Amino acid sequence: MASINRILISQQTPSNLTPYNALAEKYKVSFDFKPFFLIEPLTSREFRTQRINILDYTAVIFSSRHAIDAYFALSEELRVKVPETMKYFCTTEAVAMYLQKHIVYRKRKIFFGKATPESLLEQIGTKHQGENFLITASDVTSKDTLTALMDAKGIKNTKAVFIKSVSSDMKGINLHDYDMVVFYNPADVKSLNENFPDFTQGDIKFVSFGKSIVKAMTDAGLSIEIQAPSPEAPSVVKAIELYLEAHK
Repeated sequence: MASINRILISQQTPSNLTPYNALAEKYKVSFDFKPFFLIEPLTSREFRTQRINILDYTAVIFSSRHAIDAYFALSEELRVKVPETMKYFCTTEAVAMYLQKHIVYRKRKIFFGKATPESLLEQIGTKHQGENFLITASDVTSKDTLTALMDAKGIKNTKAVFIKSVSSDMKGINLHDYDMVVFYNPADVKSLNENFPDFTQGDIKFVSFGKSIVKAMTDAGLSIEIQAPSPEAPSVVKAIELYLEAHK
């Protein structure tokens, strides 16, 4: 079995490199960080093709800061004045707090879950079941558990794409310089196919982080060496550490 020396992480360099540096020192490996794609808001022309009228909805659901920025940017571009009565439901408190960039934060109209569809549904409860929800999504959003839960409860909802993934220019990157590559998002696979149409995996060990990426990687014919998160490995760093420890 080929040893692991160089590892490519398909994300921006994190602000806290300490866990990676510790791993690098202990196992004599090196990490490079390179996002395979960028997130951009849809243009107003692209958004109009969905035939979505923002003012038809009384509540909006956000799962990312990018979606929040795109929602308000498109509203302004389309000359839509979002009413003060609009209710905002966010997947996490961090996403909810980001709303302060665009609106005055009022507890009576901003609600947040604990990063799961079920927790967001709890926030909707019976009190807000009568709202008409607009779910902001990306162009690579996979099967949506939240939509299924809302449909089962008879809650009116519509999913609309507000943000899109744009593949990064990977010129100058030779994937076969790396022994291990970590993917997080189906857009990583899309970028891989666009940048390297003749790519063959060879000895590269792929790591998948998150459920949404597994199907995309499998459909692309990529063999996954490590699937995370797991109870034993809640983070990418821990998953890689366990693998290196077992294969040293």
